Amino acid sequence: MKLRKDYFADVRKDGLHEIGQPRPRLDSPGHVTGKTAYFADRNFPGMLHLKMVRSPHHHARIRSIDTSEAEKHPGVVRVLTARDVPHNVYTILILIQIGPEDETVLADGKVRWKGEAVVAVLAETERAAQEAAAKVKVDYEVLPAVFDMEDALKPGAPLVNEYHGQNYYLYDSGECRKVRFGDVEAGFAGADHMLEQSYHSSPIEHAPTETTGCVVAPEGNDRFTCYTNTQAMFFTLDNTSIILQMPGSKLHFVGGTVGGGFGGKVDVIVEPITILGAKLTGRPVCFIYSREEEMQISSPRAAEKVVIKDGVMKDGRIVARKVTGYTDAGAYSRHSPYGAQKGAAHYPGPYTIPNVWIDTYCVYTNRTPSSAMRGFGVTIGDFALEVQMDKLARLIGMDPLEFRFINAYRDGDMKAHRQPTEGAALIECMQEASRAANWPVAEKYMAMSSYKKGA
Repeated sequence: MKLRKDYFADVRKDGLHEIGQPRPRLDSPGHVTGKTAYFADRNFPGMLHLKMVRSPHHHARIRSIDTSEAEKHPGVVRVLTARDVPHNVYTILILIQIGPEDETVLADGKVRWKGEAVVAVLAETERAAQEAAAKVKVDYEVLPAVFDMEDALKPGAPLVNEYHGQNYYLYDSGECRKVRFGDVEAGFAGADHMLEQSYHSSPIEHAPTETTGCVVAPEGNDRFTCYTNTQAMFFTLDNTSIILQMPGSKLHFVGGTVGGGFGGKVDVIVEPITILGAKLTGRPVCFIYSREEEMQISSPRAAEKVVIKDGVMKDGRIVARKVTGYTDAGAYSRHSPYGAQKGAAHYPGPYTIPNVWIDTYCVYTNRTPSSAMRGFGVTIGDFALEVQMDKLARLIGMDPLEFRFINAYRDGDMKAHRQPTEGAALIECMQEASRAANWPVAEKYMAMSSYKKGA
């Protein structure tokens, strides 16, 4: 890798001390010598272990919960149900006014996905907690479930989440996030060629080496220290404060070291119930996902479907693009409405297209709730868009890289969501890529610039 300082020399500030300079990670020595402390390295006298009773059904009504046998099991200290949680219904992004609250800490009256937490058991040992959890009796009435996004949007589909009232997130633009720019139908009418393609992805599990969890220790005076591997420290602290109806000043969160996250540890899942267990028992509590739980319970990257219809001219200009995107949120919102919204802004790609129509749906199904993962809302869309670009280039018989030069956005171009392009550098990146890959393109493209409109 090399830093090309000859690009944008007239607008770039040199003499920077950090940007463009090699710097070792401050935490590297601890990682390679084994001295780094992770949350699970904490061990406190009298620490309890928390295990969950989870739903075996994708969709069911809870008729009754019997914890009597579990409470009598040797080593059990406390059993928690929904009625023990002060503010049991929450949603993570309520902190940035993305609602409604739609997810339960412990299921109350209904489960909406296989693996949903119903009862928490706290015991002296992990084994005792696991054995007692197996003794909890839950009477379920199994309900019809829906797993396909397009099926979930059909009239008469099983209603996944009553807190929404329909199987899609309701944006201020309606049933989907909408982007309208120019006149897409007029663009299609004037195009020389049309191409419509569909792209699909499946959920992807992050599979971190360290599974999700936390250790909580009471500090006296109704204060608690939570050692956690969350990637979203203040989201977690603030949501925990809401769920437990406790001032944030009573909560001390210690994190910063994550044994693999990739976006999968931004959900507020383990901390509130663990702190509640410590509060109600007065003892330290440890809650760590098993590998099986990590694979089934933790949020994956959402399954997505992207339908792209393009109108293109013989000379390579894309004149119209229509995209319908579907994001599978699973049973609850978590970060998915935000991810779908990012997709809406991103679907034109790094290209200047005069006519754009985009609808993106955040859809609820009876699958494991999805959430963040490395560019979520954008990554799968990028794959679909760039495959589409290759197909369009092939359709008109043009080199795929030269086709991208023709359509690449440059500084000053207006994006479909009405934000001007600034600092693009896309032309220069493609020029360097063509050199590095020994992929020849016409000299007129090598003479182009991102900030000077040229040939």
